[in-house]
Amino acid sequence: MKIKSALAYSHTLLQSVVQAGDVVVDATVGNGHDTEFLANLVGPSGRVYGFDVQQLAIDNTTARLKNSNLLSRVRLFHQGHEQIEQVLAKDVQIKGAMFNLGYLPGGDHQMITNGATTIKAIKACLTRLTPSGIIGIVLYYGHPGGLTEKNAVMKFANQLPQKQFTVLQYQFINQVNEPPILLAIQKR
Repeated sequence: MKIKSALAYSHTLLQSVVQAGDVVVDATVGNGHDTEFLANLVGPSGRVYGFDVQQLAIDNTTARLKNSNLLSRVRLFHQGHEQIEQVLAKDVQIKGAMFNLGYLPGGDHQMITNGATTIKAIKACLTRLTPSGIIGIVLYYGHPGGLTEKNAVMKFANQLPQKQFTVLQYQFINQVNEPPILLAIQKR
């Protein structure tokens, strides 16, 4: 067995709790890989809500979902993930969420996620998270501005109350170039 990357392990964790019919969030749709993964998990009766500030990300994700016949399971929003609170109805409960922080591969590397909007989005997901639900946050921080966001998100996660949430940090420690960190937050 090979030890999984941060992103692959986030998929393993979400796969262990998300079932057909569940509702989940892809807070950073990017090129649609995670959106497609989540759409397969929730099945035809579930729903994925996907967010991204870049039109290229929405276009790439739409094309991927159309190609895999999964678009009907997904609602995409050309908005930042900090809008989750305003977009999702108050009664919507989610079983999981995924965040890939940093910039869009193949897109504008100057457009990056940031700590303030990311923490606002995480809080919105936490308030809607069902018991045993998981939020997977993969922090890519080897770019300008990335370390500031990483530190803010890590500080926020470290202060979550232990009686309400379990927080896992997963990272390779002998790799060069700021290896990604996975934070997994599970509601008790």
